[in-house]
Amino acid sequence: MFKRIKTVLRHLWLDESDTRRTIDPDMLERLHQRVSASEARHTGEVRIYVEASLPLSYLWRHLREGVPVHALARQRATSMFGKLRVWDTQHNNGVLLYLLLAEHAIELVADRGLNAIVQPGEWLAMVQHMGAAFASGHFEDGLTQALSEVSAPLVQHFPAGPTPNSNDLPDIPVLG
Repeated sequence: MFKRIKTVLRHLWLDESDTRRTIDPDMLERLHQRVSASEARHTGEVRIYVEASLPLSYLWRHLREGVPVHALARQRATSMFGKLRVWDTQHNNGVLLYLLLAEHAIELVADRGLNAIVQPGEWLAMVQHMGAAFASGHFEDGLTQALSEVSAPLVQHFPAGPTPNSNDLPDIPVLG
């Protein structure tokens, strides 16, 4: 129980200002430009969501029900996938790169069109590459590498056509 309380306190300690310190405005703009450049090469949509901590409702479930934090991070990423409308693409080929700073948790959530092509082991390898960069505090490098790795199957299976991509979703990362 003490470990759960410690986890909750860590999340309560962090807020959006911690996210903004980690992802400063210059880095945010560079990531924005990289997402735009990636999407110019394929018809998919890529979103980046970085938040400092889980909302209180998730923490309550961890404290009261003992739901593991990694499972809650996955649930939160899936929820944000829906809230950010990443699923709302013509070819069902959107992907969310999710980073939870309090837990150094990384999640990739891809829509069914992309999941039908990319094997689970490939997603896991991408997450592990990101984790190595994040563990050493290189968030921009990790996100840039992840964007590159996620873009590869999009370019291969959903290449951009002769007309520009409609860009259904904003390219700028979201900080929570």
